[in-house]
Amino acid sequence: MLGLVGIAVIFVMVFGGYIAAGGKLGIILKSLPFEMMMIGGAAAGAFIISNDGPSAKHTVKDIGKVFKGPKWKTQDYQDLLCLLHELLRVGRQSPVALEEHIENPSESSLFQRYPRILGDRTAVEMICDTLRSASMNYDDPHQVEEVLEKRLESMLHHNLHSSHALQTVADGLPALGIVAAVLGVIKTMGSIDQPPEVLGKLIGGALVGTFLGVFLAYGLVGPFASKLKAVIEDEAAFYQMIRDVIVASLYNHGVNICIEVGRQGSPAHYRPSYEHLEEALKEAKAAA
Repeated sequence: MLGLVGIAVIFVMVFGGYIAAGGKLGIILKSLPFEMMMIGGAAAGAFIISNDGPSAKHTVKDIGKVFKGPKWKTQDYQDLLCLLHELLRVGRQSPVALEEHIENPSESSLFQRYPRILGDRTAVEMICDTLRSASMNYDDPHQVEEVLEKRLESMLHHNLHSSHALQTVADGLPALGIVAAVLGVIKTMGSIDQPPEVLGKLIGGALVGTFLGVFLAYGLVGPFASKLKAVIEDEAAFYQMIRDVIVASLYNHGVNICIEVGRQGSPAHYRPSYEHLEEALKEAKAAA
């Protein structure tokens, strides 16, 4: 919703200021379809050239995150901490019992309590794979920590591709606007024998290309890329918390200490309060 408000503010302030200053929208509206065809088409073509099919689809799909925001909310962070608390507690009591949960999470009574987490393949695989690796390399926690860190880095790098792709388009739009403007000037020069009022409209139409390229770059596509990057980095913090909790467990800290390490490392605006988390942990333990 906030993204839509921002777009509305951009259009109202830019075009409202133009009209308030005495500008006429007629020349812009008349040239807009052709300029948009040239600039938008060239930008779309360049985007297709520089990305493969899956990457292009992924980028288009990720644009929705600009308006929806991060997938994970405060309740999800609290649920993840509760799930990890129960898994670690079970693992400390009986490694065999833990194996039943991590080998078949879809049938696990612990995972089934948190359907949003269970529905995220990345989170489930990271939890199960890491706990499985921890059991195989318990004498060398650094090895598990290093493997998990590389996995997180690779995942973040892949997910940030959408943001980089949009930023590349934003960087190229002003130049594409100049290309459209130059074509407009060429068209104008072909009508140099026309009266000044005709030439004025032709020149004005040509300048719409420059305006449109800069406006799209810095008013829409660039901010979209920045927002998308922030959302993806926010979502990465959810998986980072899995790493923090399990790594703390590898160093034989108490289960509650491991959970507190994860809570403190979560983003401040999504971090569950200590009191709410304690209450949720008591409820999870009672339901076990």
